[in-house]
This record gives sequence, C-alpha cells and structure tokens, in this order.
Amino acid sequence: MSDNKYTLSITESPSRFKDLEKMEVADLIQNINREDAKVHEAVKKALPQIEKLIVRIVERMKKGGRVFYLGAGTSGRLGVLDASELPPTFGVPDTLVIGLIAGGDIALRNAVEDAEDDPKMAWQELLKHNINELDTVIGIAASGTTPYVIGGIMDARKREILTGCITCNPNSEIANAAEFPIEAIVGPEFITGSTRLKAGTAQKMILNMITTTLMIKLGKVKGNKMVNMQLTNKKLIQRGTRMLMEELGLKKEDAQELLIKNGSVKKAIDAYNQAKK
Repeated sequence: MSDNKYTLSITESPSRFKDLEKMEVADLIQNINREDAKVHEAVKKALPQIEKLIVRIVERMKKGGRVFYLGAGTSGRLGVLDASELPPTFGVPDTLVIGLIAGGDIALRNAVEDAEDDPKMAWQELLKHNINELDTVIGIAASGTTPYVIGGIMDARKREILTGCITCNPNSEIANAAEFPIEAIVGPEFITGSTRLKAGTAQKMILNMITTTLMIKLGKVKGNKMVNMQLTNKKLIQRGTRMLMEELGLKKEDAQELLIKNGSVKKAIDAYNQAKK
C-alpha cells in the first residue's frame, strides 16, 4: 500500500477554507452546505459505474447470491448501517446483505487501533460466512488505500468472486483491485481529511442506490411501496394499513385486520386476491 499515493490523495488534500475556528456559526454552516452541494454532482458522474455493478449483482442475487460490504471507520459503519436497514424495510433476511467492519462490532462505536491495517483479516471474516462464487464483495474506502478492504477485495477476486468498490479518489489502489470500481470524486473536505463529511455522504448515497435498486429488482417493492416491510411498531402498522386501503379499497378496520393476520402488505394482498378467486 503506497504511502506516496496516500499523501497525494484528494481526500487528504488541504481544505479550501482557512481559520475555521474564527468563522461565525452562520459562515461555518453555509460553507459546509456549499461543499455538500458538490456531492450530488460527483455521484451523478459515477452513475454509469454504479449501473454496471448493480446489473452484475442482480444476476447473482437472483441465483441465491449475497452482498458483503467491507470497510473501516466511517466507511465500515456506513456499510453496516445500510445492510442493517434492509431487513426491516424490505423483509429480507439479515444474511442477504452483510456489513463487515475492521475491528468487528465494537468498532461501530469505538475506534479499534490498527484494525484496518491487516490485509488478511477481511478474507478470514468472509470465510466464516461461507462466501462463494455467487456472492459479491464491495469495498468501501474513501481514500482507496485501506489495507483491510483492499486485501479482502484482492482475495475475493483471486477466487473469481464479483468485486466492486466505492472510493472518493481517482485511480486508487482499491479501484485497481476491484473489477467494478465506483469513484465519486467530491474533492477536499471542509476539515482537511475528515472523510466523514462529503466522502461519507457520497458513500451513503451510493449505498442507498445499490441496495434500493437491488431490492426493487428482487421484487421487494410493489409500485412505489415497501410491501415487505416488517411490522415492528405502530407507525409501520399504520403505514401498511394505508397501503392496503389504497391498493384494495378496504375500510381501515378491515385493512388493518388483514395486515396483522398475514404479517406483511404483500402477503395480505396475495391472500385477499386468492380469496377473491
């Protein structure tokens, strides 16, 4: 992992702004907002790369494949976050998309010293999940230089497993290692090197695109509604009830009874239509 590339990377280059501690609150938030506006354009330029990766993942997931995210620090946390939101939102098992972070679950809340510097650790963790040729490994690394992530990508690719990455530096080591790199070049951060800012926002946007599109293509959405969401609280039961009222023309009481009986909007619609035959 070249230190020279790391020191020259865009994500580590100096902020355009000087003497932040002397700025008024209004100036600070206005300048952060101006910088954040650049994220949308950076992600837009990466759409062709994002599309290529998603198309290949869909093919594999329809045959039973899974997606694994690899990341460290902010990037790792974003991967775990995205993966953890899919079961309640789309009713899929928590084994369909799995987020792995350098240092393990403790690293979600606390920095784990040197965890990201081991290039062999990611593959060892992937083996615990019985990774196979139908799966996909996506490395998330703003700098594109994280050994934990690069090592996992390289080990997966050697075994002909589909690999992609999300990075915010052009021509990075991780982009060279992955078969389908995604590069969202957001520029220097407001605070020099703080990639939890623009880089993190870009990564989250791309993760949203990947998994939302995957879930739609796997039939987990009907029209524009989350018909497979888990009914884990009153708000979601109310949302599901409204969906059934709109879809089937039922009264509120009947819709809610049908929903609770069947456990999801999709199952409720299927049961209703079957009963009508």
